[in-house]
Formats: sequence, C-alpha cells, structure tokens
Amino acid sequence: MATFSFHSYNFSFNLQIFIFLFLTAKPISSFAHQALDNNTNFGPNISLFGDAKVEDGGSHVQLTRHHTPSSGLLFLDKPFKFTVERSVGRPMSFSTEFSFSLSPGNGDGLAFVLISNGFQTRFQGQGSFGLFGENMFLGIEFDTKKDNKVGDLNANHAGIDVWSLQSVKVSNLSSRNLVLNNGEVLKSWIDYDSSSKLLQVRLSKLDEKRPFNPILAYHIDLLEMWGNEDVFVGIISTTNEESSQSSSNVYSWRFRVRDVSSWMHSLPADPRGYVDKDSQEFGAERRKFCALTILAGLIFAIVCGALIAFVMLFMWAILVSRHMVFPVGCQAGPEDFRYEKVNVIVEKDNQGDND
Repeated sequence: MATFSFHSYNFSFNLQIFIFLFLTAKPISSFAHQALDNNTNFGPNISLFGDAKVEDGGSHVQLTRHHTPSSGLLFLDKPFKFTVERSVGRPMSFSTEFSFSLSPGNGDGLAFVLISNGFQTRFQGQGSFGLFGENMFLGIEFDTKKDNKVGDLNANHAGIDVWSLQSVKVSNLSSRNLVLNNGEVLKSWIDYDSSSKLLQVRLSKLDEKRPFNPILAYHIDLLEMWGNEDVFVGIISTTNEESSQSSSNVYSWRFRVRDVSSWMHSLPADPRGYVDKDSQEFGAERRKFCALTILAGLIFAIVCGALIAFVMLFMWAILVSRHMVFPVGCQAGPEDFRYEKVNVIVEKDNQGDND
C-alpha cells in the first residue's frame, strides 16, 4: 500500500511538472492578444510568441528579455494574398509602420518579415531573427550585430533580405545620423507598390516627420514570389549569449493592404532581377524628375503666354481697323491758275506835306 502511494505521488508530481512546462512553453497569444486589442497603437489580430510580453499596462511590447538566449515574435494572425480571389493576377500592395527601440548591446536587432503559413508554430527563435531553416521569406532587418558570415556592413545598418540573411540591399545608418541600439525610440515606414514593384524603407526618430527619401529602395515582384499563397507578417527580435543584457521593445504597429487596378500592373519580373538603385540614386532620380517637370511647366507657360499675346494682338488689330476712318485721297493732276492785277496806292500824310 505504501509502495502504491509512493508511485502515485511520483506520477502526480511528474504530471504537474509536465503541465507546468507545457504551459510555459506554449505561446502566450491568448493573453497578449486581449491586451493589444485595448491598445490603439497596435492593430487588431496581433498575437505574441516566445518571450514577447506586454509591459507597463499595454504601453508597449517587450520582445526579448534580459536572459540568454531570448526571442520574441509579434505576429499578425490574419494572412493576406498578393492576388485578389475575385480577380486572379490582380496585384496587392501593402504599407506598414511601427515604432521600436533597442537597448545597448550587440544583439541581432529587430526585423519585419513576410513569411509563409505555419511560421508561428515553427518559431523557436533559432538563428538570427529566428529564421533559421526558413527558405522562403522577405525580411527588412535593423541589425545591431556585424556578422561576417553573411557579409554585414557594420553593427548599425538596415538591410533587405530575400530568401537569405545575406542582404541584397544595405544602408549604413551611421552615415544618416541614426543609431539603432542607444535606447532611442525610432519609427519605420515600409511600403510596397505592386504597380512599380518597388519596396521602400524609411526610418527616422520618433519626433521627426516621415522622410521623403527612403533609406532603402529595392525592385522586386512579390506577386511572382508568393503567387496565390497566404502570406503572414510579423516583427521578430532575438538575442544570444553575447547580448544577454540587450532588449527590444515595440511601441506601435499597424499593417494594411491595398489593391491596385490590374491595368496598372506590368508584366511579372524575376524576383532576383531587380534594378540596383540605392536610396541616394533613387532620391537623385526623384529630384531630376521634379526639375524636368518644373522646366517643362515653365516652357509650356511661356508658349501659352506667347500664344495668348498673339491672339490678343490679332483681335486688337481687327477691331481697330474696323473703327478707323481713312481720309478720301485726292487725285493729283494739272490745274489752271488765274492771275489778277493789284494796284497799290501809297498816300503821304498832310503833315509831311506842310513841312
């Protein structure tokens, strides 16, 4: 009897440990989802996975904690397609904006990703940005660690990753007076226009306006890349043994999609066959286009002004000629003249006679 009680006690104890481990390993999406619904800084249908948790009564989400290793995921539960079901081949565009901060340290930083279905169940936080083993994704990384294995520029850069953590486009943020991991809150805007197949990334400090020029501009056909598959979006941050004291926080996030008329969408292009233009070249093209537009407008205004002046002079000439009276001309010819004799009589006064 005593032996049975002892085994029963061990079984009950082991069961409690299993339940505890299961609950702690399970994503905390149900708790975080309810909290984020009450926060106007975040869009709907957002869940939390890994070490992500809501802090300060819902003011922000802390993705990584002060232990090593740590990884957290903000995940939008509702997927989207780059094609509209009612019109196959009709492209979709998207825009997103979020604010975040990274504490000092050499962590992996933070990344916005487009990922295939099931990533939230596979997410283990392994590798940089938890993308180890994923072979189909698009990521925009804000990296605070220089990884020579993937050819990172430095420990303060932004990059666009396509199917690989080796960025196809990189921007040195130090040259733009931006520091990712000094604890300052930054804001990013990411826009994709399917009609031009252009992906643009902008970044600024929180108290500054949306920049006109992007820090990254990359041509890619996401319709060709994803087709009619479901696409999920998320924000990921990871740390490793070397960055146990660093943490990542997200203060706001909104994501929206929009469709573009099919006649505006050009033929699909190879996702790898992009036009290599960095942000400076992109800005130069925009400025060149504006200068040409202003010059063309000035020439057009001058031509229109000259044409109007010509018409006004022509109408004035017509009106003046209708009201002007011209004298009747006299015909020149020989004329007869008559001469008359004139007698002039000069009289002297009487005084002169008396003298």
